[in-house]
Parts: sequence; C-alpha cells; structure tokens
Amino acid sequence: MTAQPFTLLFDSECPFCKLEVDWLKRRDRRNLLATIDIAAADFDPARFGLSKQRVHARLHGIAADGTLVEGMAAVRAAWRAVGLGWLMAPTGWPILRWGFDLGYLVFARYRVPLGRLFGRRCDGDRCSVE
Repeated sequence: MTAQPFTLLFDSECPFCKLEVDWLKRRDRRNLLATIDIAAADFDPARFGLSKQRVHARLHGIAADGTLVEGMAAVRAAWRAVGLGWLMAPTGWPILRWGFDLGYLVFARYRVPLGRLFGRRCDGDRCSVE
C-alpha cells in the first residue's frame, strides 16, 4: 500500500504522544506526516469539527481525502504515512484489532495520570480533560 499524506493531531504535553510523534517525524523521509499540536494556545478543535474534550480524549488524524480518523486508526494511518505501516498492520487484523483498539482506549483514558508520572506539565485545568 502506498503511503498517503496524513495530519496527526497530538498533545505535545503528553510525554508518550510527544515521544511517538518525534520518533515518527524522524522517519518521515517523504514528508507525508504533518502534525498539529492540540496543546498549542492557538489550537481550535472546532476547525476539525471536534470539541476540546473529544480531541483530548483520544488521538485524531485527518486523511488526505479529509476523512477524520481516531484512536488506533489514527496511529495506523500515521505509521503508514511514514512508510512503517507494515509494523502496525497486525493491529488492524480482524482477530487482533478489537484487542489493540480496546488497549488503546484504556491507554487514552489513563494517559494524563500516567503522563504526570513521566513529566507531563499541568497548568490549571489542562490536565483535567477526561
């Protein structure tokens, strides 16, 4: 499958998210992965039809055709964009997909408290998004 341009909405204040995005950007030799930081002061989730709560609840991305994807589908698409989709392919296989998708949802639910343990900076209510 040929990689397509993809835009990933990510939280730079989440140590896990930042680590993965930095890793993916270093491998993006064809510049097919764009990123938008949802922690930036000027970020407006309404631009993508999202609320602040929803955009912080899980990872989102925009495919080349404008389709919004979220969760593990966004992870798989980002890895495909940098040419490493084959590594994430098993997470989309029918028998394994539900387990990986569920595991991601659990991680996404607890990434903020886990992030605090690994250096996430919190200002006011920024870490309170459920």
